Amino acid sequence: MAHKLIFAGTPAFAATCLGAIARAGHEVVLVLTQPDRPAGRGQRMTTSAVGVAAGNLGLRIEKPVTLRNANTQQLLRDCQADAMVVVAYGKILQPSILGIPRYGCLNIHASLLPRWRGAAPIQRAIEAGDDETGVCVMQMDEGLDTGPVLLERRVKINGDDTSATLFERLALTGADAIVEALGKLGQMTATPQATAGVTYAQKIEKAEAHIDWSLSAVCIERKIRAFDPFPGCDFAWTTMRLKVWGATILADRSDVAPGMVLQADSDGVVVRCGDGALRLTTLQKPGGRRVAAAELIAGLGLGRGERFT
Repeated sequence: MAHKLIFAGTPAFAATCLGAIARAGHEVVLVLTQPDRPAGRGQRMTTSAVGVAAGNLGLRIEKPVTLRNANTQQLLRDCQADAMVVVAYGKILQPSILGIPRYGCLNIHASLLPRWRGAAPIQRAIEAGDDETGVCVMQMDEGLDTGPVLLERRVKINGDDTSATLFERLALTGADAIVEALGKLGQMTATPQATAGVTYAQKIEKAEAHIDWSLSAVCIERKIRAFDPFPGCDFAWTTMRLKVWGATILADRSDVAPGMVLQADSDGVVVRCGDGALRLTTLQKPGGRRVAAAELIAGLGLGRGERFT
């Protein structure tokens, strides 16, 4: 059964879900997304991924600065929607909004709730070394990702997953999940989230991206994958900050300080960590592109005995 819907979302993950909803035959009467923002080196005003997708679909788009505005809330009431689907919108929905659609507001969240509530569930799951994650479709309430769950889909986290690769699989899973949930709208029973096992996925801050070589090789390698593509892990060498995009874990018991370069050759740069070592395989210098570490070594003269900080 097709439904009349409002959709609220901003990034590419949400755009994937919007496309699936439209293809399933639902009538999306209004799309809400964040206002255009400056992006890239030129800081040009850029439309969100959802804004672009909605435009391509010929849908009505609004970009309110706030949802507290009475006119905006009246606009939502005038839609007379069956439900509002919210996917990484980036704004808090007030209680007065949650009750406007006939069946309330549904949220797609990229984790197995109640684990990793909050802003960065994909990155935090990889960083923590979780074996699996998934997608939950929940009935929104006033809390932060605390609503009862309508359905859940599990996704394995592979040992080489970055946030980018896992993002792609979860976006497709989320798209399928919301289409299924909308097909059973008003017929499904939501299950309250467990009170045990609650964790929060705090927003990723750029300051977290600087590598602490006193941590274990396992922890650092996870963070490198978790922070790819944003913000990218970095370290200091001489007066330069280099980013690392690929690394493999090595067993090492060298009696040297963390951050010391043990080897630099065609296979990459081996760096001592607090426990074990990492072979850095893909690096990037400021203003450059991602390259094989061996290419950067040749250009910079980086060798054994150097110290990263």
